[in-house]
Amino acid sequence: MRGKFAGMAAFGAVMAIAPSAQAGVDEIHVGAMQHNICVTDCKNANKEDGPNVEFQVSFDSPGFLDWAGSPQPYLMASANTQGDTSFGGFGLEWHWEFAEGWAIEPGFGYVMHDGATNNPFANGTPEAAAFAEENVLLGSEDLFRTSLGLSRDLPGPWEAEVFFEHLSHGQILGEGRNQGMDQAGIRLGYKFGE
Repeated sequence: MRGKFAGMAAFGAVMAIAPSAQAGVDEIHVGAMQHNICVTDCKNANKEDGPNVEFQVSFDSPGFLDWAGSPQPYLMASANTQGDTSFGGFGLEWHWEFAEGWAIEPGFGYVMHDGATNNPFANGTPEAAAFAEENVLLGSEDLFRTSLGLSRDLPGPWEAEVFFEHLSHGQILGEGRNQGMDQAGIRLGYKFGE
């Protein structure tokens, strides 16, 4: 229940900001992400469930970011449909076309989540073992979000994208565990002014 509430609150915040900033909004993405997948370290991939429904609003790149390759600032929210870890945040995303109608979109940002940070039970107890079996222990409420998308232009203002994201604090923002979490899925984008 806590995850659904936090996810809905984050989505509401993104949707409330988007209309008031429409002049600067470049794209809106909606996607379905498989939650907590196995990529390189699979020992935690069987914990938590999904999918996550994800929303992102990307804004026009401001001139002061030209030196960095003109990344687009974004706001995003990811709501877990099973009440597990939901998150929301902001960051920068680049758009590099490598062929007509195709682009690579790497990104880097910051998110806050409502999942577990550490085990609340004493080490070695049955309660601690049961909690660790069901929860990814992220170690901090503050996480970095690195992402990579492969997008394809569709007719009109639409685009489709295969998308991957990794959440972790890298032992920089928090103390304790840093199990991290990966998600992958598809997003549909709408580009304003097309």
